[in-house]
This record gives sequence, structure tokens and C-alpha cells, in this order.
Amino acid sequence: MKKIPMIEQRREPDRSIPANPTKVASQASTSAAPEAERSETEDPMAGLQADLDRFRDLALRSQADFENYKKRCAREKEDAIKYANASLLERLVAIVDNFKLGLEAARGESEQSPIYSGMTLVLKQLNDFLAENGLQAIEAEGKKFDPNLHEAIAHEPSEQFSEGTVIRQTRRGYRFKDRLLRPSSVVVSSGPAKKVTSDR
Repeated sequence: MKKIPMIEQRREPDRSIPANPTKVASQASTSAAPEAERSETEDPMAGLQADLDRFRDLALRSQADFENYKKRCAREKEDAIKYANASLLERLVAIVDNFKLGLEAARGESEQSPIYSGMTLVLKQLNDFLAENGLQAIEAEGKKFDPNLHEAIAHEPSEQFSEGTVIRQTRRGYRFKDRLLRPSSVVVSSGPAKKVTSDR
């Protein structure tokens, strides 16, 4: 009787039993972690709403900055128009100073001369023109010294004026509208002269 060799049947591994239980447990824990993270993250709509709020705030700030810029430009333009003639008038004032010196020299010759009368008339017209354009002369003599309006060029003792009072002005100052165009050059009193007593 022939022996029939027995063919061993290959057995398929049982998939229900894990080959390595620790490995499977770690895979399960790692796959569960992203799901937990996903549940913890914000809703996409909430993120979009936060972005929208941020961009809306940025737009409002930009609009406010632009409005301030427009106001500043309008103010600077207004000032530029208002004070456009400042440099011209400042140069004209220097000419008026020299004209006054010429007038003083003509007065020394004769106050009745036609030259003196003509120069006086021209000076009046110049002063009227300057006043019409917003220029105001600063009266300094006899006033308290003000560093915002006056420029002290010397101190002198004076019996008539108290200390810190303007004795005389050597060059007239001017205001242009609400700004100082040129300070007055003045001599300021240092008070009564101190008497030196000699002991004998």
C-alpha cells in the first residue's frame, strides 16, 4: 500500500489577534491624538470672524489716519497761504529801516525842504502798505523787557527806568499777523548806577 504524503495546509494568520499588542496600542493612541486636537481647535468660522474683525479694525485705523492727514495738509496749505508774504515783508522792512536813516539825514538838513516832505510821504505810504498786509510794529521803549519780542544788545544804568525796562530800541521789531517776524533790538536798563563811596 502506497503512503500518501500529507500536504500541510498553510494556515492564514488570525487577524483578530494582534501580533504585537504594545505596537497596536501605541498606533491607536497616536491616531486618537489628532482627533482630540481637531476637536480642541477653533471652529473655522471663528477664525474667519477673528480675521474679519482684525481687518475691519485696520481699515478703521487707516481711515482715521487718512482723515488726520487730510486735515493736516489743509492746515499747512492754509498757513502757507496766510504767511506766504512773510519773507518778502521781512526784506521790505530792512529797506524801510534804511529809508528811515535817509529821512533822519534829510531832517538834519532842513525839515522844510521838499526832499524831506517827499520822503516823509513815501515812508507813510510804505508803513500803510505794511499794515494792510498784516505787519504790526512792536513798541518797545519804556516796556518791560520780553525775550519773546525783544533782543537785548546792551545793558545800561538808568535813573529814569527801573531794572529790566527797555531804555531805547535801536531797530524796530515787527509782528506778522500772529507771528513774530523780527524782534526789536533794544538797550535794557540795569537800574540806577551804583555810587562808589571812597573811605578816607
